[in-house]
Amino acid sequence: MRQCPPATRFPSPVPLSASPSAHRDPFPSLQVLAQLAQAPPPAAAAAAAPARTYSAAAKEITVREALNTALDEEMSADPSVFLMGEEVGEYQGAYKISKGLLDKYGPDRVLDTPITEAGFTGIGVGAAYHGLRPIVEFMTFNFSMQAIDHIINSAAKSNYMSAGQISVPIVFRGPNGAAAGVGAQHSQCYAAWYAHVPGLKVLAPYSAEDARGLLKAAIRDPDPVVFLENELLYGESFPVSAEVLDSSFCLPIGKAKIERQGKDVTITAFSKMVGYALQAADILAKEGISAEVINLLSIRPLDRAAINASVRKTNRLVTVEEGFPQHGIGAEICMSVVEDSFEYLDAPVERIAGADVPMPYAANLERMAVPQVDDIVRAAKRACYRAAVPMAATA
Repeated sequence: MRQCPPATRFPSPVPLSASPSAHRDPFPSLQVLAQLAQAPPPAAAAAAAPARTYSAAAKEITVREALNTALDEEMSADPSVFLMGEEVGEYQGAYKISKGLLDKYGPDRVLDTPITEAGFTGIGVGAAYHGLRPIVEFMTFNFSMQAIDHIINSAAKSNYMSAGQISVPIVFRGPNGAAAGVGAQHSQCYAAWYAHVPGLKVLAPYSAEDARGLLKAAIRDPDPVVFLENELLYGESFPVSAEVLDSSFCLPIGKAKIERQGKDVTITAFSKMVGYALQAADILAKEGISAEVINLLSIRPLDRAAINASVRKTNRLVTVEEGFPQHGIGAEICMSVVEDSFEYLDAPVERIAGADVPMPYAANLERMAVPQVDDIVRAAKRACYRAAVPMAATA
């Protein structure tokens, strides 16, 4: 199992102002950044990520709470971690993910930025060059297009181009994919875009456990991580165990999770589509089809071993994603199975994706442009030769 470094605890944290009311520049002073950069490096010893257990849930928390507590605990443990973005401080986050953090850590570590993604993302990457651990929040990943040069050319490539001399421990996080009624420029899924780039790690949580464990892993990771959340999942509650609520909890990057065991067909999904896949599996079970649902969690690196192992058991595959079909995550998964497990397939691979058009604004058209539970059910039935509708006749 991939090792996940423990939260760093420094013997003498760098003192930072705790008063949010004090007047500050929009960005931390060079003196503050220098103080943070001189903090001792993280401990070399890394503990293995705890094994996932499925013990009885201690309580339920929302994805919003999971992200908030993960940020809080990692900022408390490591003074080099700071959060920056639009409205993350005084407004406590556009989606209230950073609620309470400004009051606790002060404006030197929770920074409200101007509306200039290119500007504050570049500052974040530069801070990471100097040993800090920035968390850059985009109000939506659609706005990350303004900063994509910094993410790809500055963050993703610097470790390789410097022959390992420059590490870029930075997290780019925010809501990704379709929300509701916000039009084409605020509804796109960028999983395939960023997963295409060597040097980036791309994560997409579904549940509160996923969000909490993966965000902690992302913050502790020495490489740049693109952390794709989903606006419609923020308010959803999920049961979590006492283990998940422990401050040391962390999930390994690059490992998928089997959300539901099955033997007839494999369904892969990530983010909000995991919930749809699980609903589809419930419907299929009533018709005698046992579906195995894989929550990808990590888009890059992709857990090819888990996917192929499942397909070799079920002999059928359905991929599900919100993004556009061409050059998508489903296409990559399909190719991986063709390369490694083609002889195990008993049916053509089925790919469910968003419509190949910009997201419509009208609610009825928007619903048609995003995969629905029924689409997954029909695809699984086709793969199991239980449907009268041929693949070519479906939308």
